[in-house]
Amino acid sequence: MTSQTNPVDHELIEAAAHVARTRCRGDNHTMAAAARARDGRIVTGVNAYHFTGGPCAELVVVGAAAAQGVYELETIVAVGDRERGVVPPCGRCRQVLLDYFPALRVIVGDGDRVRAVPVADLLPETYVWADHRLGAGWDRNVRGRVR
Repeated sequence: MTSQTNPVDHELIEAAAHVARTRCRGDNHTMAAAARARDGRIVTGVNAYHFTGGPCAELVVVGAAAAQGVYELETIVAVGDRERGVVPPCGRCRQVLLDYFPALRVIVGDGDRVRAVPVADLLPETYVWADHRLGAGWDRNVRGRVR
């Protein structure tokens, strides 16, 4: 872990908090997320809870960003409804965010302890999916199976 801390984007936290206050209703949508694109735009989204494991707000933001032509996110934050404040990403989201945006900063903590940290700091001993995909140095043996 690098323990590197970056300046906190308070406008981003407020954008997510606003979405949480105004769009999260009931049990289906309980988290909002906001991410800042490299060009300064803010993309927001809410989770889609389902007992089978619907997407978290952070993953909805990744898809919404792509739908808007945004492929480079710099910072992301998730905020809970009912004034729960900043909520750190779950393990699945941490892995996806690392794979999509290895240089991404994630806002974590609460109150006066809120801080922005590199996504890799949230995954000690990281597994980088791209390093294990076909074409990333893998070869084939004589029988054609991938090893």
